Amino acid sequence: MALPVHKQLLYWGIAAVVFCVLLWALGHVLLPFVLGGAIAYFLDPVADRLENMGLSRIAATGLITIVGILIFVMMALLVIPTLTQQALQLVNVAPDYARSITTFLTERFPSLLDEGSALRQSISSLGETIQSRGAELLNTALTSVASLLNVVVLLVIVPVVSVYLLLDWDNMVARIDELLPRDHAGTIRQLAREIDATLASFIRGMGTVCLILGTYYAIALMIVGLQFGLVVGFVAGLVTFIPYLGALIGGVLAIGLALFQFWGDWVSIGLVAGIFVVGQVVEGNILTPKLVGDSVGLHPVWLILALSVFGAAFGFVGMLVAVPVAAAIGVIARFAVDQYKRSLLYRGQSGQGEG
Repeated sequence: MALPVHKQLLYWGIAAVVFCVLLWALGHVLLPFVLGGAIAYFLDPVADRLENMGLSRIAATGLITIVGILIFVMMALLVIPTLTQQALQLVNVAPDYARSITTFLTERFPSLLDEGSALRQSISSLGETIQSRGAELLNTALTSVASLLNVVVLLVIVPVVSVYLLLDWDNMVARIDELLPRDHAGTIRQLAREIDATLASFIRGMGTVCLILGTYYAIALMIVGLQFGLVVGFVAGLVTFIPYLGALIGGVLAIGLALFQFWGDWVSIGLVAGIFVVGQVVEGNILTPKLVGDSVGLHPVWLILALSVFGAAFGFVGMLVAVPVAAAIGVIARFAVDQYKRSLLYRGQSGQGEG
């Protein structure tokens, strides 16, 4: 005999509360395991495809690990130092750019920037704030990453966890399936498949889109000669998972920098703008339809809300789990609405639904 509904809700509610408490209390400890799980989930389809090609799970995991190590070494030697250097330079020249904006506006709109005006003071303080706070933030981040504990976490624990989880992924899924409550196993499997489809479309699809666009923006902007092209491309690619936001932030930043660097050279400025136009056309017509699809089910506003709430409540780990939790809540909410529309509460005694 199945448990009454109110008892089932009580047990699942207790499980949810325990999960939130553990996430809040042990977030810093769980970080490498959450990162490792995310990497293993991302790479599981690659391992499955290699298995279909004839490799064993161990061989597939080993091949993926070797390729991952090579990519990491190349990034550590070529990309990360340049990215850090350009980010620090961009922060340091922020006051100069603020003064240039002030001079530009003073020459063309003298009434807006009278000596002592609020707008003039705001522009000046903005540049100084970016320099002081930006340098402080970067130095703090670099110091923390350089600490022994974080080096161990990032370079040892996360890869080890990823490899072990990737190796045993199918076995873990099978064991979890064995533990499902028998009365609800079919429904839970259906919801899990829908959640996996949503996450696969969003995380794997948008992750690939972000990587492709970030690489394209960085390389194209550096070819054009933009001074901080690598930083702009990295930022634009990083926030591309929120539709239009990556191109908007990256485009405004790149064109603003191009105006200072290439003022009067309208061809170069036009090339910078054209890079983002081409990126948006390719993303909207090729990358997103092919890699993400139309049935993701994660509205941008819902995604931003989830990231904000989980980030504020649980820190960086909360932001990592925000997308999976948001996807799960979305699928469960759609399932609940479907069940509601099938119920007597919605259809009434007549069973006709909408009149």
